[in-house]
Amino acid sequence: QLSQPFEMVSGKLRATELRQRNKDDLEKQLDDLKNELQQLRVAKVTGGAASKLAKIKTVRKNIARVLTVMNTNIKQSLREHYAGKKF
Repeated sequence: QLSQPFEMVSGKLRATELRQRNKDDLEKQLDDLKNELQQLRVAKVTGGAASKLAKIKTVRKNIARVLTVMNTNIKQSLREHYAGKKF
């Protein structure tokens, strides 16, 4: 579906698409989103356009989605590692 790996940095990300990516892709996506959020906050301070101010919310939600998928993957791998073990 996606022509580029990180096509939708500013748009809404879907968790199902994020779950298909590997750890390195998710970390790169997280860095890109954090950089974009930083730029948007600078634009807010300097009196940027209203469209940039509205985009702050979606970028924050996207960061939360990426972190949620990363943490879910970590927990799942730990569950698989400790499956069937006593302690």
